Parts: sequence; C-alpha cells; structure tokens
Amino acid sequence: MTPAPQRPRPDRLAEEYYTPVRVPPEVAALASVPDTLAPGSPAKVGILDLAFAVRGGRTELVGRYQKTPLQIMRPLWIDPELPGMSYVYLMATGGGVAQADRYRMDFRCGPDTQVHLTTQAATKVFRMEHDYASQRVHLTAEAGSYVEYLPDPLIPFEDARFYQRTEVTVAPGATVLVGDTLTAGRLARGERHTYRVLATDLRVTRPDGTLLALDTLRLTPGEQGEGVLGPGVFAGHDHVASLFVVTDRVPAAALADALHEALAGLGVLYGVSVLPHDCGAWLRLLDDSPIRVAAAHRAAWHAARLLLTGRPAPDLRKP
Repeated sequence: MTPAPQRPRPDRLAEEYYTPVRVPPEVAALASVPDTLAPGSPAKVGILDLAFAVRGGRTELVGRYQKTPLQIMRPLWIDPELPGMSYVYLMATGGGVAQADRYRMDFRCGPDTQVHLTTQAATKVFRMEHDYASQRVHLTAEAGSYVEYLPDPLIPFEDARFYQRTEVTVAPGATVLVGDTLTAGRLARGERHTYRVLATDLRVTRPDGTLLALDTLRLTPGEQGEGVLGPGVFAGHDHVASLFVVTDRVPAAALADALHEALAGLGVLYGVSVLPHDCGAWLRLLDDSPIRVAAAHRAAWHAARLLLTGRPAPDLRKP
C-alpha cells in the first residue's frame, strides 16, 4: 500500500507565515518600528497549529504546535450529548494583544471530526503607540466534520490598532459555525469607540476556491467615535455580534428560520439571512447590554446546533 503523502511542514517562524497578507490601508498606514520589542521578536509571535482526527470513536488532537504567547492545555470531552466532541480552550499567556504582536492560528479538522474551539476569556487589545497588532486564523473542515469556532468578545482598548483575517475552508458535507462579538471598548472606564482602528476580514470558501461568504469590517472611530456610530455599523450601540453557519445538512431557509425564531423576543436588534449557494445562513445582532448580547448569541448557537445535530448546546462555564 502506498503511504499517504505527508503534509509539507511550514517554517512557522518565517515572517511570511505569521504576517497578514493584504493588510488594509487604514492599518498598514500605522506600521512603524516600536521603541520596545519589534515584530518578530521573542514573545511577539504567537502560533497555534492544531490537527484533529477521529480515533477510537471520538475526536482526538493528533497534531499540535504552539508558541507562546498562544497555547492550549489539552482537549476536553465534557459534553454528555456529544461525548465524542473535542472542546479546546485557546489561551494567551500575555493577558492581551500588544503593539507589534503577530498571531496565527491554524485548525485542521479531519473527516467526521467534532470540534468546539473557544477562548478562555475575552481577547483584550491593549493601547498602542507604535505599529499595530494582527491575527491570522485558518480553519479547515473536511467532509462529515462538525466544527464550532466561537471565541469570547474582542475588547479594544483606547488607541488600539488591530487587524484580524479569518479564512475558513469548508468541504462539501462539513458544517462550520463561526461567531464573534465586538465591544465598543472598556465601557466601565468610559472608553467607548476610542480605539484607533479595528479591521476584520472573514472569508469562507470551498476547497476548490468557490467563495461562500465574505464579511469585511473597517472601524475608524475618529475623535468622537462618529465614524462607527451610524446605521450599518454600531447604530449607536455598544456591542455587535455575528454568527455564520455553513452547512448542507438542512436547507438554508430552514436554518435561517430557526435562527430568527431563536432571537425573536429577546430584545436585541438583529437580522438573519441565507448565504449564497444555499450553503447556510448568518446573523448579526446589536445591543447595549453584554448580558443580552451573550444570551442572544448563545440562543442562536443552541438553535443551530439543535437543528443540525439534534443535541442542545452545553453550558460552558468559564472563570
């Protein structure tokens, strides 16, 4: 029997590996050499590369590379409804993202795997005086897999400068849920849209490159935050959250109806729509209460999981 070809091992410490491509001009214009640690210095490059496969009837972590400040402990199997699903908590030892940080995370989910990826706590993007910080996320889901990537909220501090690019590759027969929540800042300290620039790109494709979804966010508040408070952005609210569900397990319209019903009556401003090619549905919601936003996001996750797996979402307790 001819052995399967080995995946080429990338040079994870090469600058082109962790540096984002096509940095938005709003962010690239801030590039500079910090008077502290420069990009690529020790502790400024965080890398996670995780691979999952089914072993013995459950999803196991079969490949792992980590470089501080990014790390994980070990997978957990904590869901009695889906006992074979691997739960992984992503952690950053530095407590937050600092200027000139460059992060990259890769998640490779093999056929028929069940994986839930989340963060241990909210991601804090610290104040920056030089340069910017970036994070690249690559998620690949092979046929038959069911993957959830649901990090906790992103909190940009005053004068934060941050770019995140998330690339998701979903094979036919795979299901992926990708969610995010963005806050206006450290609201308890009176920081409301006082970050310098915040940019995100989400790109969802098939393995052959067929584009399924593209979501682009460019936030440059200005002196009084006027640049992000209008319709189509925060609309005067403090929190915005999204959930993209790519699947062919059910018709897109049925999924959109389930998400809509889950959010109706929860008191948040929201919208739900199907994705192109009947490949799933997505939602975006706005509110001023982090409690209502978290509850609404969880309700949508619960509804999607119940429809797609027949099992409810678990109660993930975090410190």
